[in-house]
Amino acid sequence: MAVINKFTQEISVKIVYYGPGLSGKTTNLKVIHSRVPKELKSEMVSLNSHTNRTLFFDFFPLDIGAIKGYKTRLQLYTVPGQVDYGATRRLVLRGVDGIVFVADSQDDMQEENIDSLQDMTENLYSYGIDLFSLPLIFQYNKRDIKNSVPIKILNDTLNKKNRPYAGAVASQGKGVIGTLKLAAREVMEDLNKKYSPYE
Repeated sequence: MAVINKFTQEISVKIVYYGPGLSGKTTNLKVIHSRVPKELKSEMVSLNSHTNRTLFFDFFPLDIGAIKGYKTRLQLYTVPGQVDYGATRRLVLRGVDGIVFVADSQDDMQEENIDSLQDMTENLYSYGIDLFSLPLIFQYNKRDIKNSVPIKILNDTLNKKNRPYAGAVASQGKGVIGTLKLAAREVMEDLNKKYSPYE
């Protein structure tokens, strides 16, 4: 849930990058962090031990506008995709305003994609949240892999509600910023409907 600070005239918005292990969530955040001007961002922080790939940072984007006149700060998180970190994934989803689901385009990762999407759905449900009540973007990563699964098949399998989606090669920085812009736009539209900081 967005956090409103009336004193600083800021609203903090939480976007979580979710997906199976090694699908490219951390790479997405590292690319974004490297491209945000230093004066607009915090340091990237690891929330857990060196074996857990959960990262966080926040920043003021230059071009997404305001929510009800308040300056918007985006907080980006990743979750660890490995099975052992289920409790951490659930905790990171607490208070989420939007999700980027990073799917792995490799053919042998399709079961993991489905399992991760189901895990995310169940974790949100534990907070009383229906997945499709939130802004949700699908990123189909690793499009450079030979014999990658066609986007149409990935979309038919994972994106049942026809939410916005993008192809990406996060390791090369391709599609990363485009995905973030899609997510930010969806979240901003959603929050502008829901919140009025002046009340």
